[in-house]
Amino acid sequence: MKIIISTESTCDLSPELIKENDIRVIPFTVLLGEDIGYDGEITPQIIFDYVEKTGILPKTSAINEFTYNEYFSNLRKECDAVIHISLSSQLSCSYDNARKAASSLDNVYVIDSKNLSTGIGLQVLYACSLRDKGLKAIDIVKSVEERRSNVQASFVVHTLSYLHKGGRCSGASRFLGGILRIKPQIVVNPEGKMEPSKKFIGRGVPVVKAYCEQVLANNPDPDKSLVFVTHSFATPEMVEAAKEVLRENGFSNIVETTAGATITSHCGPKTLGILFYNN
Repeated sequence: MKIIISTESTCDLSPELIKENDIRVIPFTVLLGEDIGYDGEITPQIIFDYVEKTGILPKTSAINEFTYNEYFSNLRKECDAVIHISLSSQLSCSYDNARKAASSLDNVYVIDSKNLSTGIGLQVLYACSLRDKGLKAIDIVKSVEERRSNVQASFVVHTLSYLHKGGRCSGASRFLGGILRIKPQIVVNPEGKMEPSKKFIGRGVPVVKAYCEQVLANNPDPDKSLVFVTHSFATPEMVEAAKEVLRENGFSNIVETTAGATITSHCGPKTLGILFYNN
């Protein structure tokens, strides 16, 4: 039985991982004023330049039901079953649209990741590993859904300006945050929503180290076979600081990826997160 594992561009997996694992990806649309592009083609730098020029955040547009139906129908011509892992239903209507589109097709399964970015990517790669072991589609779906609550997904935000522009923090909070160098942590909760957590104070590298150490202290039994360091153009020093903490804690496969339009437009430049399964 041939099974295709599918996801959306919000998974933030690198082109190399997508190709290596034969993953199919359908992109979100990114709206920069009157200009329209696709997530993946629209890089973080393009978003930063647009926001600096206009003062307005870009918008991401979920895939509609018709497009999903056409996409799934074409995939089904190549295989016996499709498993599609979607952006959290709490963050987008993408899951609902995909589920409705799949309902009219045979052997197309849609999973709500209840996550974002490489929190989705972890689940996609797990599904690929089960596919490669020869599991049936229904068993892959069950295993991915049973494990999804174990995904630890969070980010530390370098600047409050994007959260302010998106209505997620007040002007006073942004002002004080800039003076005090407050760097908030954003976590994905079990329901799949983004919410604020701990606040760190300081500059890039020390904050990244403190953030990574705190996340690992709160998740003392991680699956150390894979961890993502996902960021929106954080400095090389910040990325290396995260990797250093992860190496010291025994992670064997540390994969760096660049955040796509979803994380970038919500959290802004130099946002960095570590994402992994917690056992």
